[in-house]
Amino acid sequence: MPQVLKAGSRPPWVGLAAAVWIQFAAGSAYNFPLYSSALKSVLGYNQQQLTILGVANDIGENVGILPGIACNKFPPWMVLSVGAVACFLGYGVLWLAVSQTVENMPFWLLWLALCVATNSNAWFGTAVLVTNMRNFPLSRGIVAGLLKGYVGLSAGVYTEIFSMVLSSSASKLLLFLTIGLPVICFVLMYFVWPCTPSSVENSYEHGHFLFTQGACVVLGIYLLTTTIVGDTLTLSQAIRFTFIGIMVILMLSPLAIPIKMTLFPATSKNLTGPDSSSDQLAASDEGESETNPTEPLLTPSSSASNLTNLLDGEDSSEVALLLALGEGAVKKKRRPKRGEDFKFREAFIKADFWLLWLVYFLGVGPGVTVLNNLAQIGIAQGVDDTTILLSLFSFANFLGRLSGGAVSEHFVRSRTIPRTLWMAVTQVIMIVAFLLYASALVSTLYAATALLGICYGYQFAIMIPTASELFGLRHFGVIYNFILLGNPVGAIFFSAWLAGSVYDDEASKQGGTSCIGAACFRLTFLVLAGMCGLGTLLSIILTIRIRPVYQMLYSGGSFRIPTSSNH
Repeated sequence: MPQVLKAGSRPPWVGLAAAVWIQFAAGSAYNFPLYSSALKSVLGYNQQQLTILGVANDIGENVGILPGIACNKFPPWMVLSVGAVACFLGYGVLWLAVSQTVENMPFWLLWLALCVATNSNAWFGTAVLVTNMRNFPLSRGIVAGLLKGYVGLSAGVYTEIFSMVLSSSASKLLLFLTIGLPVICFVLMYFVWPCTPSSVENSYEHGHFLFTQGACVVLGIYLLTTTIVGDTLTLSQAIRFTFIGIMVILMLSPLAIPIKMTLFPATSKNLTGPDSSSDQLAASDEGESETNPTEPLLTPSSSASNLTNLLDGEDSSEVALLLALGEGAVKKKRRPKRGEDFKFREAFIKADFWLLWLVYFLGVGPGVTVLNNLAQIGIAQGVDDTTILLSLFSFANFLGRLSGGAVSEHFVRSRTIPRTLWMAVTQVIMIVAFLLYASALVSTLYAATALLGICYGYQFAIMIPTASELFGLRHFGVIYNFILLGNPVGAIFFSAWLAGSVYDDEASKQGGTSCIGAACFRLTFLVLAGMCGLGTLLSIILTIRIRPVYQMLYSGGSFRIPTSSNH
């Protein structure tokens, strides 16, 4: 379905501000720890059944092939509408079960409902990420880091709402997810729209991104601080609602940019290039062609007659094809080169595609294993209250996502260093973090959690722009979502099979269902450290392979859109 592009410099920033709120909705899967205990107690599930529901939570969140395909065929509002409907239906079924409005609901139906509910995240996230990456093609690393950073912060936002507004009620939380998130999506989805992308960088864009990043960091620090305060002190209702009001204001801060652009519009002399958007560039080219008309060096009629005279005995169809190719009337199809737009099936057979998938899988797989088992890890090492530990991981994950996009963007522009080098660096740090975990010292537990959270966030922030730079933006939604499958696959292999088996074996040795001590996860941590070592090696290989691509794309210090392969 052809999409109409909005012109002007303000609409992309309006869309980005709306995307921030939709990204908070796209983080609803992080709520599973908040209502999982209610599923266990109200419905009478055991730990194994709860773990299976956790797998459904991960699968639904990360399976986004259909949203990726839809982004190329339908406008963003239609993709977001599907996500809103899935959110309403999935969480609605869970609310009916937890509130006991409907009793004796079969386990398979709840598993399916949780898949549908969290799959709304894939529809939300893919729609806003693909649209904003296309709206800001020259700053795709920063945009990816920002949007993924706000998803990381959503865990803190939901925790604040859950504890300060909803009285820590799982039933109320599920009702909020059922009704509140679709309403937010339907209100904001018409502001997320494909816009005419800027063809040159201007002096304002860098400052706007710095402001948005700063506001994001302030929100993250605020959420971490208020979570700790709320967990350690007894707050009055007035103070709790004041905290929520300040949080909402901070969440609205990206809207300040389009408001500022409306009140203080930029003039052409403030731009670093001759134009601020591709439509202006086209207009200037048209004006130049009108004032300085030029004649073609070779007209079609003369070339046709000359070629006919020279090759009078040749087959007429071959002559016509050669003539058309020479004059540009027909463009010969060729396979795309790295940096151009790939179709999914073309990217699928490339070695770099699978190297990127494996590097991502070996980075996020160990990270999601710790995330899924962080409460048990803390308890095994003698930490009774793991709330601060979970908040620390969430904040560190956010910092990794935000800084990963910004740091890689800086070095790719200044040194043409491929972003994947930072995946190698962070996976080396992850090895250190896992060795700290294996030491089972309480004094190193928080440091290891912070390090791992940052490095885990880096994997997301690096993979997204790298995929778009290697394989283009035209089919980015499908390619990105396929690579994203490394997350649930990693959760199955490393969390459900490895960590779960080791933990259960050690617990059985202690004669119960819970495990205390260093042995509960030590073998798991050593294996995960080895996986990160393999990921580091593959990251270095991938970085060496794609260095020429980045030298071509960023040779002038800014992103250069390559010539299409016309396929």
